[in-house]
Amino acid sequence: MPESKPAIAVLGSLNVDYVTKVGRLPVPGETVAASSLEIVQGGKGANQAIAAFRQGCTVRMIGSVGEDDMGRSYIEYLKEEGIETDGIRPLAGVSTGAAFISVDADGENTIVVSSGANGNNSPDQVRARDPFIAESDAFLAQFEVPLSAVVEGLRIANRGGALTVINPSPMRSTFPWATVEIDYLIVNETEADDILEDVPVELESADEIREFLEGRRVNGLVVTRGSDSTLVIGKDEAFEAPTLPVLPIDTVGAGDAFAGCFTARMAAGESLRDAVLAANCAGALTTLRTGAQQPIPDRDRVDQHREQLVR
Repeated sequence: MPESKPAIAVLGSLNVDYVTKVGRLPVPGETVAASSLEIVQGGKGANQAIAAFRQGCTVRMIGSVGEDDMGRSYIEYLKEEGIETDGIRPLAGVSTGAAFISVDADGENTIVVSSGANGNNSPDQVRARDPFIAESDAFLAQFEVPLSAVVEGLRIANRGGALTVINPSPMRSTFPWATVEIDYLIVNETEADDILEDVPVELESADEIREFLEGRRVNGLVVTRGSDSTLVIGKDEAFEAPTLPVLPIDTVGAGDAFAGCFTARMAAGESLRDAVLAANCAGALTTLRTGAQQPIPDRDRVDQHREQLVR
């Protein structure tokens, strides 16, 4: 870990999560009884910001909340967690974003999101935080905010030479690939299939994947595959990284813990392999408790478990 903390600018969503525990997820038209309801902070952007901060980085959050009690309390909560919140804009007349999550007995989930204030993030808002982004070591974003804001953030990061990491979730077919440069895409298998079109998502197709991504100005691809090994295609290397074996309770925040940890470790100068192994541990450990943010592990805990993967 360097003497000075890496700085990461995170552009993304801030939601209030309404999480119900159910024996099984309902099918269309069915009503099932929940055993519990928990109201917690969430949103992919804020989740990933928390994950990066707990890996020892300075984190600057850019986003929007409603000018309501939920929004005000969310900003105060993030300040207490250690996140820089100057880039979070309270908006009158709109509600803070919300997510309605059901988690079954196996830890699988369904999520319905109401974007609220998240849908009002704009290029102008991002440009107003230009120094915020340009002076950071890395820029991390997802697709739960308007793509125009994400693209503007990437342009600023590209000009400043920051590492750029995008988690394109939920997938949007209208993203203007090749107009900006992305160092790493973090996707699940379904998203990888959508992006790569007819190119097989497998290690044996590494050269073909690189060629395809080059046309989209993407330099590296990281494909998470649940408990299966993570597929990594870098500019000069391709490999599969083992995951940490766990019995998941709640998988809601696992992908966000992975993305935040990966970005933090890369910004700190770790190798691609080490960063992915750390992120695999962060994602797995997050599934051992309910909720998206509270279970995200700190750096020491991740390092302890990463040792198990490299022995």
